[in-house]
Amino acid sequence: MQREKLLFYKKPAFEVSSGFRHYLNRYNRLIEIPIFYEDLLRFETAVSVFDAKERDTLWVRVVYPELEREEIDKSLKQIYSNLHSDGNEEIIKYLSVDAVDFCTFGNSKPFRVKVRNILNDNYTYFYVKKTDASRLYGLELEHLLSPYNLNFLVYEGTLIEEHISGIPGDIFIEEYLPQLSKSQQNQLAKEFVKFNERCMIRLLGDMRSYNYVVIPVHDFDSVIHKIRPIDFDQQFYEGNLKVYRPQFFEENKSMVDLIKKFLLKDSIDQYKREERSILAKRALSNETQLRRLMEICKLDIVSDSTRTSALGQEIYNLTKDPYFKSCVTMGQILNGALSFVTKNYKDLNWGI
Repeated sequence: MQREKLLFYKKPAFEVSSGFRHYLNRYNRLIEIPIFYEDLLRFETAVSVFDAKERDTLWVRVVYPELEREEIDKSLKQIYSNLHSDGNEEIIKYLSVDAVDFCTFGNSKPFRVKVRNILNDNYTYFYVKKTDASRLYGLELEHLLSPYNLNFLVYEGTLIEEHISGIPGDIFIEEYLPQLSKSQQNQLAKEFVKFNERCMIRLLGDMRSYNYVVIPVHDFDSVIHKIRPIDFDQQFYEGNLKVYRPQFFEENKSMVDLIKKFLLKDSIDQYKREERSILAKRALSNETQLRRLMEICKLDIVSDSTRTSALGQEIYNLTKDPYFKSCVTMGQILNGALSFVTKNYKDLNWGI
């Protein structure tokens, strides 16, 4: 399979429209928080963060001025409470902010906050990022259409996003994949086919290996693996359909090799049909909320006309559905893709 460089330019951030904000407020995503993303940029020094093998993670641990540290800690604990406990202030006295790390690469340049429960030493993370409409659409679509719920909050220009646990795909491929049994590799190949199909249908792009995690799940006497995206910056922006198919990224070559090794074409086609069926059923089970989201998304501008036209033409070439050639927004294209996979289950008219 020939691979090419699929991403050349940094994606710009898009403003959140008033209609989208109304939707987010209706579904309890909007909340007032005591600190902004820009406030966390006021650190006075930082040191590199290394992993267990002494490799530079490209994250830096930031240190705030002494006079501001107490207020920042208090605000971050309140955010944790809003995210996980509906703002219950009783838990704040049991929380400690152990670290605030800043990511020095990527589009979103997030802060990662490590919060520990001092009663039992359990800890978790959350992320503070700048808002971007396409990223928010990606998060909401993940919540509605994937097997997983996803918690996030928005306040003006700041996004609070929960941590998604798992083994980063690039680390899994390098360190864990060679140790899997043949049956586990076979199952992982199946999972990657389904992940690939899910990303393509919902137009989630840039699933290079470091943008998803692999989650080991114990099932009776065996371990199976699930794949879950952790980066939603490239939700329906690019005009090249390959960007939305993880199989075409060089970083995923080892996963694709598993598919070639273990799966026949008939099996691949079967797993694709299964994933479309599951996605369609999720869409139908969230019909009212998803319809409201699509009504807003179809009017929103989260890409440019050149990319939108190019993607519409590519999907037309794939489906032969003339609707895609007439799309003028990425939301319209996504709306058509969801309608395409649901029409065999119910006569849904997604406004097409």
